Amino acid sequence: MENRYDRQLMLPEIGEEGQRKLSEAKVLVVGAGGLGSPISTYLAGAGVGKIGIVDDDLVSITNLQRQTLYSEALEGSPKAECARRRILDLNSTIQVEAYRLRVSAENVNELVSGYDIVVDATDNFSTRYVLSDACAAVHKPLVHGAINALDGCVSVLCVGRCTFRTLYPDQEETLSMPHPGRAVVGVTPAVVGSVQASQVLQLICGYGEPLIDRLWTVNLRNMQTYIIEL
Repeated sequence: MENRYDRQLMLPEIGEEGQRKLSEAKVLVVGAGGLGSPISTYLAGAGVGKIGIVDDDLVSITNLQRQTLYSEALEGSPKAECARRRILDLNSTIQVEAYRLRVSAENVNELVSGYDIVVDATDNFSTRYVLSDACAAVHKPLVHGAINALDGCVSVLCVGRCTFRTLYPDQEETLSMPHPGRAVVGVTPAVVGSVQASQVLQLICGYGEPLIDRLWTVNLRNMQTYIIEL
């Protein structure tokens, strides 16, 4: 009988030992939207043993252009719970926890304490500062991703020299900036979220060169990508 993980077990970067590490890993995905959809889907498909999903929002018809975890029938339903059910439909052998709440300074430490890696799939600066500060305090990897229209970026923070404050050192000024707008094509979070998921797999299995203290950027207008040393 074929193993569901046969194709990735063939890779020397993963193999039996890497698959064991994946099955024992615990990953918290904060945000179950455009970025969270591909991230949680591919982590579940790879066999990450426990996935936590944090989101306090409801499914909207305007989400469906990019948030592939959901369907029209789920409009008005809590994203975290819907995402949990969809992920378990994909892989019933893993554990999935849904947290229908907004991350805050009051709950962040308890949330991240139960996980090995935290993935930032949020869309606001205030939550990113809170997540980064909590992860930096305990030296826990934070896989940061952000999108805007046809642009995106990914970095691994809080385990090297850099945190989110390295990218945006002036919190007061950053939080006062005008919102960049909600225009986005659905493939942008698909591309960026997939890269975030890839970074998580690298960190768990220990292969390649994760984007620690580096920022990967992509422009989907012309397919230019850069890696910037932070």
